[in-house]
Amino acid sequence: MSFGELSITLDDVSCLLHLPIRGIFWSPQDVTEEVAVELVVDYLGVSQGEAQSHVRSCRGSYYKLEWLYDLFVHHIAASSGAYATRAYLLMLVGSIIFADKTYTLVKARYLLLFTDLDRCSGYSWGAAALVTLYRYLGDASMYSCKQLAAPADVIWCPFEDHRSWRLFDEICLYRGCLKWGETVVPYLPDRCLRQFGYRQYVPSPPLDCMMATDIDVDWISYHQSVIAMIGPSTLATTPSDVEDGYLEWYYCVSHPRLVPPHRDDPREVPVPIYDAGSSDPDWARVSTLIHRYLRQVNAEEEDPQFTDLFEALHISRSH
Repeated sequence: MSFGELSITLDDVSCLLHLPIRGIFWSPQDVTEEVAVELVVDYLGVSQGEAQSHVRSCRGSYYKLEWLYDLFVHHIAASSGAYATRAYLLMLVGSIIFADKTYTLVKARYLLLFTDLDRCSGYSWGAAALVTLYRYLGDASMYSCKQLAAPADVIWCPFEDHRSWRLFDEICLYRGCLKWGETVVPYLPDRCLRQFGYRQYVPSPPLDCMMATDIDVDWISYHQSVIAMIGPSTLATTPSDVEDGYLEWYYCVSHPRLVPPHRDDPREVPVPIYDAGSSDPDWARVSTLIHRYLRQVNAEEEDPQFTDLFEALHISRSH
């Protein structure tokens, strides 16, 4: 935005979906079709023949949401509480928390989350939902993406004060990586501190948190991250309150304004800085390699990346 950055945070997930953001990460492994059949036989009370037929119709290790709903209704009528609970939770996972672009299927491996119904409440479901959302938003930012996965049948109430019903949870300010399954994403609430009531300062480089050797350990010891993040800041007195220098930094590193080009105006062609030249053979070699790369990516001399590379080369020469 023109005033700084915003993001979807663990706090938002907790408030809107009322999912727990504390707990452990869990990484379910992919399962074969044979294992997918055995899982529904053991934990959803389905016969071997029906399970094989259904998994085969899904053409992979999946279950259909409509089929799970029918199982849920059947087990409720038969007073089979454990089977009905697992079917319901698997529907919830497939249609909201881990919704994908199929809109009709859920991965069979997620049934492993509910083999022990007493244990499944110990997972960080809010983090899992946010990791999934970040991954799909990343996919949606690619020009080749034609669809975006979105949860179905969620009752969004953006005008209610969702935060009034609970105390602020410090784990929302954890800075590091979140993971679920094979997906790992950076979580950087220090880039949007105003959403938590603090004055925004210039954040640390995002790659700092990607250097973690053990994400689970960092997640468990999140208090240290909270202290490091809040320490340089103070509570904001107004929503627009920022530390000195933040907006100047933000305008240097971001693109807060998207302006359509003026098609009728002549396009300015920047003068490539590499024309300064150098008698040093090493610099000449570097210049040749940059030229070769730009030709490979079909860059023209008036393209921004062309000029940026040679400006970097010019700065290096000056030092």
